[in-house]
Amino acid sequence: MQRVVVAEPYRFVPPSRGTLLPRLLGLWLPRYLRGAHGVVAVRCRGVERLRASLEAGHGVMLASNHCRPCDPMVLGVLAREARCFPHIMASWHLFKQGRLQAWLLRHAGVFSVYREGMDRDSLSCAVRILVEARRPLVLFPEGAVTRHNDLLNHLMEGTTFIARSAAKQRAATAPPGVVVVHAIAIRYVLEGDLEEAAAPVLEMVERRLAWRPQSSLPLVERVLKAGGAMLALKEIEHFGAAQHGEIGERVARLVDRLLDPLEAEWVKGKRERGVVGRVKLLRAAILPDLVVGELPPQERERRWRQLEDCYLAQALSCYPAGYFTPAPTPERLLETVERFEEDITDASPAHARLRAVVDVGEALPVPAARERGPEGDPLMAQLRGCLEALLAASLEEARPGARMP
Repeated sequence: MQRVVVAEPYRFVPPSRGTLLPRLLGLWLPRYLRGAHGVVAVRCRGVERLRASLEAGHGVMLASNHCRPCDPMVLGVLAREARCFPHIMASWHLFKQGRLQAWLLRHAGVFSVYREGMDRDSLSCAVRILVEARRPLVLFPEGAVTRHNDLLNHLMEGTTFIARSAAKQRAATAPPGVVVVHAIAIRYVLEGDLEEAAAPVLEMVERRLAWRPQSSLPLVERVLKAGGAMLALKEIEHFGAAQHGEIGERVARLVDRLLDPLEAEWVKGKRERGVVGRVKLLRAAILPDLVVGELPPQERERRWRQLEDCYLAQALSCYPAGYFTPAPTPERLLETVERFEEDITDASPAHARLRAVVDVGEALPVPAARERGPEGDPLMAQLRGCLEALLAASLEEARPGARMP
C-alpha cells in the first residue's frame, strides 16, 4: 500500500505566491516529463480560450481528468503556453514525502487539501484564489489518479462548491466579477512499441504468480489471463474461493465485500457515489483516533487493516468494466499493464514513449446561486459532459473507430 494516508495531525500548507520557481520549472518540465514519465511531447489545443478568460479578468478554474501522476506537470506546459502560473490543490500526503518535495510543491504554487476530513483552510484558499483572479486554480475533480484515459470516475462535489462560493463573492464586488470553469482533457497516445513496453512487466507479473512467462499468447489474452489470476487471488483471500462471472461484475462484488462491512461499522451504512467517495468517507471516520495515537496496539493494527482494504477497493475501481470491449486500444492495454505493476510493487516507472494532448474546453460561466436539478448540480453535469466530449474527440483523432467504454 502506498503511503497515501498519514496518521499525523494535519497542518494546512499554503501556496507561495511567487513566480520565479514556476518560471524556472516551466523550462525544466519537458526534460522531466521525458525522463521520468516517458512523455516525449505535449500538444496543447484551445489555449486561446484560456487566454481569453485570463485577459477578461475572470476567476478561472481548470478542472482536469486525472489519468496519470504526471498530469499536473503536463498542465504546467499548458500554463506556460497560456502565460500564467496556476495554483494547484493537491493531497496533503504529497507534502509528507520529504522536505525537498514539500518545498518544491509549495513554491511551485501548490497547496494542500486534507482528503480524510473537512479542510476549511484549503477550501478558503481555493475560493480566495478564484475571487482574486490573479492566477488560475487547478483541481482534479475525480479525486485520485485513475490510470484510465477513456473513462471518468464520479466527480467530487467540492469542485462546484468552490466555484459557486467564489462566484457569489465575485458577484458582490464592484464592479461585479465572473468565475468560469474550463474543462481540461488530457489524453496520452502511445508512440512506441506496445509489445516492447508491456512484455517485461507482464513477465514480472507472471513470475510473481509462479508461472512460466506466457510469451506465446497474444498480448490481449496474456493481459486478461494475468489480470484474471490476480483478481482470483484476492477473491480467494476475501471470499474463500475464486468467483464466477464477467470481470467487471467480479470486481464490483469484491469492492462491496471490502467496503460494505466498513460502512456498516463506521458510517451507519451510508454509501457515497463512486468508490473514491466511499473510501474518502471511510478514511475520515477511521483515521482520527489513529492520529491521536492512544489506541491499543491490537485496535491500531485492525484499523490499519481496514485502511488497507479501502486502498485495495480504490485500486480495484481503476479496472473499469468494459474497458476491453469491443477491442482494447494500445493505450488501454498499456494502462492495464501499468496498473498491474503498480498494484504489485507500489511503483510504475515509464516503459513507453507517450505523446500528451491537452484540450481546453469552452469557458463555463458559474452561477452564483446554488442550483439543483433532478440529477444533481447542473454545473457538474455540464462539466462532466464537456470533459467526456473532449476525451471522445481526442480518442477518435488518435485511434479512429475506437469508442469510449
